[in-house]
Amino acid sequence: MTLGDTLKGMLGFDPTGHADADMKAVLDALKSLNPKPVEDCSVSEARQQPTLADALSKLMNDSVSSARPAPERAAVRIEDILIPGAAGSNPARVYTPQGDGPFPLILYFHGGGWVLGDLDSYDATPRAMAMQSHAIVVSVHYRQAPEHRLPAAHDDAFAAWRWLAGSTTGSGREPGKLAVMGEGAGGNLAINVSIRARDAGMPLPVHQALIYPVASNNIASVSYEENRNAKPLNKTMMLWFMQNVIDSDRDLKSPLIDVASANLARLPPTAIVTAGIDPLRSDGEMLARKLREAGAAVEHRNYRGATHEFFGLAAAVGAARDAQAFVAQAQRRAFGAAGE
Repeated sequence: MTLGDTLKGMLGFDPTGHADADMKAVLDALKSLNPKPVEDCSVSEARQQPTLADALSKLMNDSVSSARPAPERAAVRIEDILIPGAAGSNPARVYTPQGDGPFPLILYFHGGGWVLGDLDSYDATPRAMAMQSHAIVVSVHYRQAPEHRLPAAHDDAFAAWRWLAGSTTGSGREPGKLAVMGEGAGGNLAINVSIRARDAGMPLPVHQALIYPVASNNIASVSYEENRNAKPLNKTMMLWFMQNVIDSDRDLKSPLIDVASANLARLPPTAIVTAGIDPLRSDGEMLARKLREAGAAVEHRNYRGATHEFFGLAAAVGAARDAQAFVAQAQRRAFGAAGE
């Protein structure tokens, strides 16, 4: 076999064949919904494509029709509100657990490459964290590209932090116990909130949970090459996202994107979750190493048989249940330490 044959085989390799059985079931459900490749879509078309959340819903509905009981949804109280952004108000959804407060507070940012995603498609994670971390979770939407390019989403994320950190609205909030969390592009927003709060001399989050975060501009990393053909996220899709977010190639060198090159000193305790079948796995691994080198307390867990976006699939995927418990335990420890 020649080197050319080897490279051709690598380029055609689909790593999702190594997914855990329950993860593969969700991927098969997604395939049955006939999504069009995002990289072949206009932005408006891409925003209409089925998601893993849609695939999970289909899978669970099919399970019910097969006389298998569907899991109960987490019992939380939900309220849709508007909060201040950097250029006007943004939608947010507040998830409050059952029981008597006061509760800690988690500011959550959804994923979608800064282009896709909304409060509905990323409902499962804040719902689960409200229950498991016994905290109020505020899931915040933000301006998206290409209508609003870098740094619009980052400015909105920090505006949300400033508002929550200084807000006295709403009963049941426990003072001084405020954490930040995000998935994918939202994980990037979350750590940038911590960095900006530090630089502004504001109180830092007591904890940050970064779920398969965008953390570098390296599109030739080990995981990018291994997962260039992965589902639901692959290398070409990441390039599509970036081209919609940036104004010029110079933006790729911004520490807002290349977080691993930023000043990471004096950041809060961190939990990082990565997936084996994800171009962003190496980003998360690098960020964990860089944070430790900068003195942060870091817990990192990788799920080899899971794909990007698996975290909110706990109703069907065992790795998601484990990952949610891992993050919730870290958050509860940080909230407890903040109260000492």
